[in-house]
Amino acid sequence: MNILELNFEKTWRGGERQTLYNMQGFKNSGHQVFLLCFKNSPLEAKAKAEGFKVFSFNNIFNAFFFLLFKCRRYDILHAQSSHILTYAVLAKKIHGKKIIFTRRIFKTPKGIFTKWKYLLTDRIIAISPAIKDVIENFVKKNVVVISDITEEKKINRQRAESLIRNLLIKEGAFIIGTTAALTKEKGPFVMIEAIQKLSNKRNDFVFLHFGSGHLENDMKEHIKKYKLENIYYLMGFIENVEDVFSVLNLFVMSSEMEGLGSSVLDAFIYKVPVVSTDAGGLPELLKDGRGILCKKNSPESLALGIEKLFTNPEMIAKITSDAFIYAKKFHSLEYITKQYTDLIESMQ
Repeated sequence: MNILELNFEKTWRGGERQTLYNMQGFKNSGHQVFLLCFKNSPLEAKAKAEGFKVFSFNNIFNAFFFLLFKCRRYDILHAQSSHILTYAVLAKKIHGKKIIFTRRIFKTPKGIFTKWKYLLTDRIIAISPAIKDVIENFVKKNVVVISDITEEKKINRQRAESLIRNLLIKEGAFIIGTTAALTKEKGPFVMIEAIQKLSNKRNDFVFLHFGSGHLENDMKEHIKKYKLENIYYLMGFIENVEDVFSVLNLFVMSSEMEGLGSSVLDAFIYKVPVVSTDAGGLPELLKDGRGILCKKNSPESLALGIEKLFTNPEMIAKITSDAFIYAKKFHSLEYITKQYTDLIESMQ
């Protein structure tokens, strides 16, 4: 089959990484894979580096023209964000191709137009049961659950150590961290308050927050307010962030809203224990003892969850083993790609 992946986001976040994984999986399965994306985006550069044919545009109108008149050669259009899905559906009467859409956002959609475009989408895929429930309640249409991919890579511990070398980290300190955008849905202020509560009980840890976003200055003010400057470090956005898992003793998510939490899958595959809020699709990942689940919007609950693992090596060993086995079995490139290809082939 000829498959056209559609992702018009400008940044590199979880959805863009999953788009590239999907492309790799389809290619490995013998399909011809192409990409429509935003010009000069990280996704364009990474896809080209892997040898994919890429059609990139610097505005949505040129992309829409492509969808109208250049899509008849493809068997399936796979939209990876709601924005580009809109234009794929608007052009459908002209290109006449089937469209699948992978939804990664937990937030409830709104509006008659959104409902209309979902009804015209041939198959909607949710990356978690939580998202499936949201969409089915909204559009009254069957939604398929196909989750995200995690792939174990060779990580560079030396690089990770160099990133933290100049921080005020005591010898033997417990290193806690997260990889999350500095945005409201990720609950960054809950995280800061949880770390502040933890710091009132012990001083043998640091917290590393990798990610960028518009709340950075507000977070800096909160960190200063709670006198956490030598404990809570904003590390910014870095490429190949998987390297940091090599130096973490614990990974934490404080999300208020989360479709799935692909960074949790990274922690699983690199055998870092996880403490997380129960937002969106996160309970599905952490159930059956694969992590410590805490109430969202509760710094107290999150702090207690983190502290639970400080002095419990047996629990850490069990959690990381179970989580690793789960990720390897149910979130591998091969496993998720087969679910997609089976779905697409059933539509032919």
